[in-house]
Amino acid sequence: MSFPFQMVDVFGSGSFSGNPLAAVMLEGDPDAEEMQRLTRWFNLSETAFLLPPTHPDADYRVRIFTLEREMPFAGHPTLGSCHAWLTAGNVAKLPGKIVQECGAGLVAIRRDRTRLSFAAPPLIRSGPPSRAELDEARRFLGIEAGEIVDAAWIDNGPGWLGVRLASAEKVLSLNPARSWPVRLDIGVVGAHPPGSATAFEVRAFFSDQFGMIMEDPVTGSLNASVAQWLFETGVAKGDYVAAQGRCRGREGRVHVSRDDAGTIWVGGETRTHVAGRLQGF
Repeated sequence: MSFPFQMVDVFGSGSFSGNPLAAVMLEGDPDAEEMQRLTRWFNLSETAFLLPPTHPDADYRVRIFTLEREMPFAGHPTLGSCHAWLTAGNVAKLPGKIVQECGAGLVAIRRDRTRLSFAAPPLIRSGPPSRAELDEARRFLGIEAGEIVDAAWIDNGPGWLGVRLASAEKVLSLNPARSWPVRLDIGVVGAHPPGSATAFEVRAFFSDQFGMIMEDPVTGSLNASVAQWLFETGVAKGDYVAAQGRCRGREGRVHVSRDDAGTIWVGGETRTHVAGRLQGF
């Protein structure tokens, strides 16, 4: 059998500058082990499988896999899946609003010209880390305790622990451990000087199934929870653009806004660079 699929660049500031996603369009649920196997073959940070919705309010359903596991929610697969679904000629039930069904529930997505944005989902874990958790993050990042300005659990699915440093320069200078004995998902953020083209620099580190440390090029879920954290603590006071991926040779741009109802929207450019049919799956 063969299925339509696309390779979509998400959050890029230009062609081939963001985080790539393989989006496979299926008619029914294959075995989870098969989806995991294909994800590892693609060897991208995530692969998304688009399926018919089961919720009456949803336009489509998506299952998201990393190289290690299935995720209830992830940001760049959300925008990349929506882009692939729209590019395939599908039309949303409501004008100007697409509703995605995923493991975390229903996620609202809006389209503004060429940019897609998703509504940041609620956190499933928040609050300050313990002293032991913060010390582990510090040792992993290779920094001194005094260099951490703030830290909090900002988990909206993947498991993020947020660490804020004094500047974007300090974020870019990090040289964390290459492997770690236990699972971790750490997001780091620091502000650029006032007047810069981007307001914050973000980096995302996580361990794979073998304990090796990966750095994600551009991370929608992390930027969503970072935005919630920054607005809640007063560090961010208005709409902003975050940069991510420079240390991976990318130039990712994440557009963050907060509407009158207090909903935070996380958006970016999406581009299909490969389209065809997946054979033998």
